[in-house]
Amino acid sequence: MIDLHCHILPNIDDGAKSIDEAVGLVKLAVEQGVSRMVATPHIHLGIFDNNQQSINTAFDLLSEALALTDLNIELRAAAEVRISPEIMLFIEQQQLPFLGYYQQKNVLLLELPSSHIPPGTDKLINWLLAKDVLPMIAHPERNRELQTHPDRIKPFVQSGCLLQLTAASLIGDMGPSPQQLSEYLLKKKLYSIVASDCHSLNRRPPKIALAYDAISTLVDEDYAYLLTNATPYSISSSLFEPSSL
Repeated sequence: MIDLHCHILPNIDDGAKSIDEAVGLVKLAVEQGVSRMVATPHIHLGIFDNNQQSINTAFDLLSEALALTDLNIELRAAAEVRISPEIMLFIEQQQLPFLGYYQQKNVLLLELPSSHIPPGTDKLINWLLAKDVLPMIAHPERNRELQTHPDRIKPFVQSGCLLQLTAASLIGDMGPSPQQLSEYLLKKKLYSIVASDCHSLNRRPPKIALAYDAISTLVDEDYAYLLTNATPYSISSSLFEPSSL
């Protein structure tokens, strides 16, 4: 399986707090059958002011630590970017790391607030698409406006946005509302991938294998494979090509 949303880089956001915890999270993922991971630390202005340099530094530290283990994992880094007007400037200045390349566009993991869909989100998405940037909406099932009004996901889907399901939402770790919405969107086959969004060994460990089983039961195993293997592979392949090393 391939995990395209995880907070395993140490001491860079609210994810892994040490090299040991970072390696421990990777070990748990590998034990579940994950063979590729793309670390996605937050870029959230004023809270997690990460950039390509800080991400690369943390990535190098983790890569060096993993090289001393026998864990069989391929690792790259991108970011989870909180929606803001500044995204347009960052895109113009080529300052945002992409999750991969899909449908002839660069894929940006875009995070909405947990409370609502900000006014102007549709305009930003249209602007991104015009710039050949394809938004992947991170864990829409955790957005309270969408929990109350599920049909408000339609403009995202109609514009072509990808949707990322967090495994913990589906198996109930995030509470009943995210679980209910994730099941609703899964039954409509609106999700593009499922990822762990893991943050810590105890509070938010990776549980992507449990999500695979849940999707197989709720929909079918073909869809579970598509969300955990085939589509994440297609999206992230450009990051793992020799030219990207």
